[in-house]
Amino acid sequence: FIVAKKFLIFFGFLLLAYVVIFYENFTVILSVIAIFLIGMFFMQDGFKLLSGGVLEKLLQKFTSNTFYAIITGFFSTALVQSSSIISLVVISFLSVELLTLVQGIGIIFGSNLGSTTTAWIVSSLGVDVKISIYAMPMILFGVILRFSKSNSYKGIGNVLLGLGFIFLGISYMKDGFDTLKNSIDLASYAMEGPLGIIVYILIGGIATVVIQSSAATLAIIITALSAGSIIYINALALVIGAHIGTTFTAILASLASNENGKRVAFAHFTFNIITATIITSFIYQFQNLVDYLAPYLGISENNYTMKLALFHTIFSLVGIILLAPFINQIEKLSKKFIKKKVSSL
Repeated sequence: FIVAKKFLIFFGFLLLAYVVIFYENFTVILSVIAIFLIGMFFMQDGFKLLSGGVLEKLLQKFTSNTFYAIITGFFSTALVQSSSIISLVVISFLSVELLTLVQGIGIIFGSNLGSTTTAWIVSSLGVDVKISIYAMPMILFGVILRFSKSNSYKGIGNVLLGLGFIFLGISYMKDGFDTLKNSIDLASYAMEGPLGIIVYILIGGIATVVIQSSAATLAIIITALSAGSIIYINALALVIGAHIGTTFTAILASLASNENGKRVAFAHFTFNIITATIITSFIYQFQNLVDYLAPYLGISENNYTMKLALFHTIFSLVGIILLAPFINQIEKLSKKFIKKKVSSL
């Protein structure tokens, strides 16, 4: 198994090297994804330094009931812009029994909704505003602040560096898709109907598992949609796939955790799979709902990137509304599937 894994990694690098050398347009897209991911890592590290344990205290203090747990999950994820970080913190807390399983599941539910803020930020700023002009000053001041001895200033420096790289990545990503469209019309590979939805859900899921960041996947989807490289219905399916794919980060993290860590990962997977199944089954009805609500939120008829962000939010809200009343049942189900190990003397 280990030999096969090493071979696959080696083959993957060879394939990537071939694409980078011989396909210039794809090289641009892959490079800006790398820049975007670097930005995400810097920003997340910055918020960790700034929080100084505040995030951990918030997760412990404001989770006395399911509603507060969901709200805490939402705000903490919106703050650090990473549901993966919140999932990892929750799993680590469950491992040392600083949270109950019900509290952990509630936080994960709220985290799903908090992750939708990324789509709103990218769709509102990254597409319509030339944000690359703000990127360089942010990177410059970020580097200067990183040399400070104070963790607070280092944290601010990392956040600025992260935002700078993210802004730069989004700007270059949009240019990359515009260039790619001129040579290869990706929209010509659009697939409508049930088969197209299933295929693009799979693509979205696989991309998120590979990149290990649903935020990066969403940024790619939004910029590709803005450039006209994919059609709207396929973009909606990609979002559903990204939601499914992001659960694998929690699953991988839980492998080194105790039973409760594995159970919250199971609950995360259950939440996203059930919600994805419901949304997929009624995807055209939810598309109509987005079209109906968009004017009330000041979203124009042809602003498909903002509509995508709205769809993403509705996805998570539907999951919370339908499944939050059944958190106790999900907890019992997770305990049934993942039983506590009994140590033998």
